[in-house]
Amino acid sequence: MIWVFFTAVGVLLIGGFAALIVGRVGYDPLSDATSTQADPVLSEDFRSSEIAAVRFDTALRGYRMDQVDAVLDRLQTRIAELEASDPHR
Repeated sequence: MIWVFFTAVGVLLIGGFAALIVGRVGYDPLSDATSTQADPVLSEDFRSSEIAAVRFDTALRGYRMDQVDAVLDRLQTRIAELEASDPHR
């Protein structure tokens, strides 16, 4: 009697995979991004301190946060150097 149950489950699994493969069942691996905060925008005349406050949403297929952080750190350091050497600021 239990073999009927396992047979039915097997048929349903095979049918589900077949429907997925031929496109009968929709699957969207790149669904629309969701946001938990406002877009990170720098002001027109931004200073290096604003870069430290920029935060991005994380995503499954997003950028590696350690790489983004490293680039932002370098940008912030360079802008701070330029601001310190500019006598008009």
